[in-house]
Amino acid sequence: MSGALSDIPVLDMTRVLSGPFAGMWLGDLGANVIKIEIPNGGDESRRNPPFSSDGSSAFNTTVNRNKRSITLDLKKEAGKEIFRELVKMADVVLENFRPDVMDRLGLGYEELKKINP
Repeated sequence: MSGALSDIPVLDMTRVLSGPFAGMWLGDLGANVIKIEIPNGGDESRRNPPFSSDGSSAFNTTVNRNKRSITLDLKKEAGKEIFRELVKMADVVLENFRPDVMDRLGLGYEELKKINP
């Protein structure tokens, strides 16, 4: 990708509406956005209509354009360890969980800034 943000790696853990749009815009501007989804189905927006002729969610396809995608189970230590490795190279971590979720996972701001200030 090229663009104003082409040197910016972003980890996108967002879901539903506002978060995915933020990641979409960063990707549109050239950022290297990696969408992190939950196992066994991914982001729930994959199941939101309208659906295109191939059965994929048009909304999900739109808000996740210019993103690469991986699945990680952040409730398991192996998934957390992979996420921590990704954080080492990221300039931005986007998430829009409830305020306590990242801390309960052991991946809150204070922990992540120890990995990548």
